Amino acid sequence: MRLKDKVVIITGASSDIGKGIVKRFSEEGAKVVLVARNLEGLEKARKEVGNEELTVSIACDLTDESQTLQAVNQIMNTYGKIDILVNNAGTINDPVHFHEMQDSEIKKLIDVNLLGVFHITKAVLSKMSDVKSGSIVNIGSISSERAIPRVHLAVYSATKAAIAMFTKSIAVEYARRNIRCNCVNPGIINSGMIKPYLDDPQARKVLEERLPLARIGEPEDIANAALYLASDEANWVTGTILNVDGGKTASEG
Repeated sequence: MRLKDKVVIITGASSDIGKGIVKRFSEEGAKVVLVARNLEGLEKARKEVGNEELTVSIACDLTDESQTLQAVNQIMNTYGKIDILVNNAGTINDPVHFHEMQDSEIKKLIDVNLLGVFHITKAVLSKMSDVKSGSIVNIGSISSERAIPRVHLAVYSATKAAIAMFTKSIAVEYARRNIRCNCVNPGIINSGMIKPYLDDPQARKVLEERLPLARIGEPEDIANAALYLASDEANWVTGTILNVDGGKTASEG
């Protein structure tokens, strides 16, 4: 097993991609702590994933630094270590012209997609630094590299671009402490807001025809990439942004 006895935190664990990562990591023997705001949603995700003996849920608002520190300390008190952090928690807005966005919408995207990642990463890095070992995987988006015509996501894309640079900066800053940091950029995945759209066969066909691999990605595609980057198999990989997008950015990026 590639992650046997590793202690892993996965944020946004009740989302489709989050559940895919929890499932894959627990299959590889990891002890997985699921983190999100809603405990009921996390417990439902645990049951759906299975391997409940290897998973536990902690409700935490990552935009609140004190809550985040408390959650990380609770995990340390229980397991004595944190080997891997997967920053999957994030939010996206309905596509709208930037000048029509409310400040509250902009602030929410920044708070969740940036501050939430900063808070949990900062808390975990202090623990990893003590033992000079750890792996962090951020979940970004191909929207960090390219703007999509007629899909207006300026603020969301800006937050994900910031995560890409944050990944590289943390990788270099903490390399001498044997802490790696990498990022997975998903493309069009059968998850979240896009799911209802994909239920329309014609809409799905249009999207698939624009992808070199001619299929929509699944949560497990992201989970497999995150698993590799988190595992010891990638122990000489850090500061890398891995696009998992069916060839989308290579053909149009």
